[in-house]
Parts: sequence; structure tokens; C-alpha cells
Amino acid sequence: MAVNAKKVAVFVLAVFALYVIVTDPDKATDYVKIAFEGISDAANAVGDFMTWLANGGG
Repeated sequence: MAVNAKKVAVFVLAVFALYVIVTDPDKATDYVKIAFEGISDAANAVGDFMTWLANGGG
């Protein structure tokens, strides 16, 4: 049951993404930019944490 729900959620997300891209490409560009900024911030935070751990954690 959970696998089917996951497939449905991914499908709905994909359809929504295609709809946004087709109907408003400028807004889609903004969404992609926001997503990549979030991924970049998360990667930087993980890097800072690993550096902190490598330096003895405090």
C-alpha cells in the first residue's frame, strides 16, 4: 500500500512540475533556483558539520 502511495505522489509531483514548466516557465526557473540554493545550503551545512567532527567536535 505504501509503495502505491509513493508512486502516486511522485506521479502527481511530476505532473505538477510539467504543468508549471509549460504554463509559466519563468516561475519554474525560480523554483529550480530555490531548490538548488536549498541543496547547496544543505551541502555546506553537512561540510561544516564534518569539519567540526574532524576537528574533535568542539
